[in-house]
Amino acid sequence: MKLRIHTFDLELKHTFAISRESRTVQQTLIVELQENGFSGFGEATASLYYHTSIEEMTSVLEDIRPWIQAQKMVHPETFWTDFQTILAGHPFVQCALDEAANDLFAKKLGKPLFATWGLSLNNLPNTNLTIGIDAIDKMVEKIETQPWSVYKIKLGTDNDLEIIETLRKHTDSVFRVDANCAWSVGEAIEKSKELKKLNVEFIEQPLKAEDWEGMNEVFRRSALPVFADESCRKEADLEKCQSCFHGINIKLMKCGGLTPSRRMIAHARHLGMKVMVGCMTESSIGISAIAHLLPLLDHVDMDGPLLIKNDPAVGVIIEDGAVHFPAENGIGCRLKMLN
Repeated sequence: MKLRIHTFDLELKHTFAISRESRTVQQTLIVELQENGFSGFGEATASLYYHTSIEEMTSVLEDIRPWIQAQKMVHPETFWTDFQTILAGHPFVQCALDEAANDLFAKKLGKPLFATWGLSLNNLPNTNLTIGIDAIDKMVEKIETQPWSVYKIKLGTDNDLEIIETLRKHTDSVFRVDANCAWSVGEAIEKSKELKKLNVEFIEQPLKAEDWEGMNEVFRRSALPVFADESCRKEADLEKCQSCFHGINIKLMKCGGLTPSRRMIAHARHLGMKVMVGCMTESSIGISAIAHLLPLLDHVDMDGPLLIKNDPAVGVIIEDGAVHFPAENGIGCRLKMLN
């Protein structure tokens, strides 16, 4: 296989703020694997929280370029297993390569990726649209200018309940809230009671990622279901999550791609947990990869392309939360901008 690396600065439509950071640009790296006239694409974004940068990911890929270019695409799961040792500690790079491998493999078979897994596009969950932390009037404006069936509201401020109370006056759409590790145990429990009155569906990651004792108490006493995000990075975290969360939010970059995410979904189901897949403000490359997991999910957060102004790719189309697949093989995407 031939390896190509593309990097882009994704310009956000609005400043995106959560409890611990804000940004106007999201840097992203797109991997392209080429073989026999086919190209497979995968994506990984830079992240302060997970200590990944474009420079580091590029360096890691360049270090293993000779190994990659000596491989043939036999099967994505075999490829994922083979690169685990040399990419230990680099799940974001693993994700980009695994997505590209799955895309390439399915294109060579002449099928959309979901079909290679034996899935069909029935009863798919709608994606939420994320509303980042902002002045309340600005958050109201975002909802009014982009009506949507499901919103994820970022919280972790001194006026969280006021935000939800005000937004609720402007829409009857489903609300989910994400505190991104910002609350205390008592705060999470008390806010859950008020949020339930405001027809919030569930709370995502109320406490710090490693506060398992605190999360167990929230799990037992919360008026709403709680979902793990930062607490659930990889497959090994699932057993701990079972006694602390009602569901998990899998992010492909945290766990290392589509291959391990499918195992995590199956394991979570075995443990009786709800399953969501989230995104990291990716372009249509990463979002199109996520889309093929939809038949396996209860919920999904794949609104990345809706939040950026200069998507360098085309892929699945999202309209009021519903995901529409192009009549193409693989993950159904291609780059329209090269650099």
